[in-house]
Amino acid sequence: MQNKVITIGEILWDVFPDSKKAGGSSMNVALNLHKQSIESSFISAVGDDDNGKALLDFLSDNHFSTELIQVNEKLPTSTVVVQLDEKYQATYTIKQPVAWDDIKITDENIAAVKQADAFVYCSLTCREDQSKQTILALLESAKIKIFDINLRAPFYEEELIKQLLTKADILKINEDEIIWVRDAFGLTGNNDEQILKQLSAKFNIEIICLTLGDKGACVLKDGKLFKHSGYKVQVVDTVGAGDAFLATFIACHLQGYPMETILDNACKVGAFVASQAGANPEYNKKIYSMALG
Repeated sequence: MQNKVITIGEILWDVFPDSKKAGGSSMNVALNLHKQSIESSFISAVGDDDNGKALLDFLSDNHFSTELIQVNEKLPTSTVVVQLDEKYQATYTIKQPVAWDDIKITDENIAAVKQADAFVYCSLTCREDQSKQTILALLESAKIKIFDINLRAPFYEEELIKQLLTKADILKINEDEIIWVRDAFGLTGNNDEQILKQLSAKFNIEIICLTLGDKGACVLKDGKLFKHSGYKVQVVDTVGAGDAFLATFIACHLQGYPMETILDNACKVGAFVASQAGANPEYNKKIYSMALG
């Protein structure tokens, strides 16, 4: 039987100095799952405006269902200004409020989450109370709860992150976020492995994926640390690379691959996306066997 994953969160236009591209971490994860032949659906909201219509058209053009995406008549479609530094690392200016801040709970959303193998959520979508309450309600129906922590200043605080970590079966976190989490929750580890083990024990999280940028990634599962040094590529921008990593990790995990294979595939796809412009470049399964170097 085919695996099914539901994501909830942002859908938006990433506005670069010379162009704009469809994005949003939650949408990126859903699209990458779809490209990897995982049945995925996406809960979000766009405004009743040209940007919203264009995003719905973008998804339709990618043969992706828009049935769980709400149209908000009062709030605009999200846009995010992206700035790249000299290492092509991205920083984001995220406007507020926007349509995905006001995602409503519906019978259709509840049914979709109940039927899915996994539910993916993030902290950014919880910055306004309506979407936060919808996510918390849907988590009650989820089988596997996957938390992409996705810290975006200033849209998080300790109590919210604690609440969301407590729900997680699987956590994806990056090298900057792990420092904030360590300090916020008084973890005392001197290296990544110690911190991840403390974090896993504190919040009863089964699997934690730590992405390390161009240094690869590591995963803590059942008290064992798995490491991968990553793939070296010519980086165009890092937008969406972590989302591609997470989607590949989820796809391979649900299909029962050993952790070494899961981590290798996830690093490979994440590196490929970093080598392309924007969060959602065209690709197919052939990139698993590409020589990325």
